[in-house]
Amino acid sequence: MSTDAPKPLQPGDPADLKTFQAGRREVQYQYSSFLPEPINREWILSDPRTLTLLEEATRLLGELNAFSQLIPDVDFFIRMHVAKEATTSSRIEGTRTNLEEALVEEQDLNPERRDDWTEVHNYIQAVHHAIGQLPTLPLSNRLLRETHAILLQSGRGQARQPGEFRTGQNWIGPSLKHATFVPPHPSHVPALMSDLELFLHNERIHVPHLIRIALIHYQFETIHPFNDGNGRLGRLLIVLYLVHFGLLAKPALYLSDFFERHKGEYYDQLMGVRDTSRLEPWLRFFLVGVQETASQSIQVFKDILALKERIERTLLPTFHGRRQANAQRLLRLLYQSPVVTIRTVAERLAVPTNTATALITDFVRLGIMREMTGQKRNRLFIFQDYVRLFTLSSERPEP
Repeated sequence: MSTDAPKPLQPGDPADLKTFQAGRREVQYQYSSFLPEPINREWILSDPRTLTLLEEATRLLGELNAFSQLIPDVDFFIRMHVAKEATTSSRIEGTRTNLEEALVEEQDLNPERRDDWTEVHNYIQAVHHAIGQLPTLPLSNRLLRETHAILLQSGRGQARQPGEFRTGQNWIGPSLKHATFVPPHPSHVPALMSDLELFLHNERIHVPHLIRIALIHYQFETIHPFNDGNGRLGRLLIVLYLVHFGLLAKPALYLSDFFERHKGEYYDQLMGVRDTSRLEPWLRFFLVGVQETASQSIQVFKDILALKERIERTLLPTFHGRRQANAQRLLRLLYQSPVVTIRTVAERLAVPTNTATALITDFVRLGIMREMTGQKRNRLFIFQDYVRLFTLSSERPEP
């Protein structure tokens, strides 16, 4: 009988996720930080519960992808998904801008609300930039740094090294001494982010996409590579991955809403991996989030089509001749910009102010729009039922 001991696992060797080692505490001066293990290797998933969740999440993601490609003018609706994601992901980090406020122009907002509005709109710009770059620039550390620079280009984060990996120690909690989590020392960040990038694109290993991005999101949040904005960029990284690798043709799935509604469990799951090296509870939580969010996104698309059909069948026919053509143009504008002023409608439709006023008055009378300020001047009008569809998705009971 052979008495040879089993060979120790080498970097890059296949490993069952049950054997995952999160990392170790590293003593620094007056504190200890967490040094995660590299993740660029072939991971084998064998847990039946996780496999079942993976199958259903993948099916629903495929259904959402197909649905998004069948809807006319889907890019209009994607803009609303992005605006909702920006408000929700920023709200997790402490901002208080809601979706209606995010749809308003800055000059139409109360000055005390503008800092939060700026952070949300930085996020919207960051999403559009990153998605727009994917056809020519691979999902990479370079793209993440570019996106981070936009995310923190103005507002409260502009002094926090936008677009640069951190060179100092950061932490999560009230102070370094009393932190709930201290990420790795900054000297480790370049190598850890290089390993994450290699894992992202490693074609020699066979790890299901949703498992890979769940692991990447965990690792990114654990590295915490930037001084600020790690949570928002880490959540954005999920949809960038799905679009980059063709799982979604359009960026129509954002998990921030799920993470916010389960905020305590979200942070507990991430910390649980670091504390116990048990990865699969986090994977199952993540996959449930994909299932629930994909189902809700599909329902939102269905509700948009139903709303569109109802307005076009029952309300637009009340307009006649040239007024109907203008009404159709206004409706199309509202799918892109659901909060408008008389001035913006006149400018965007290239019609006189009195024509824009009459159109909006008719839309308010028909219940398509409502005035949202209660003022006599500088009034704002909202396409209420349309915006409501995106806020309702957060209020629906879990499947």
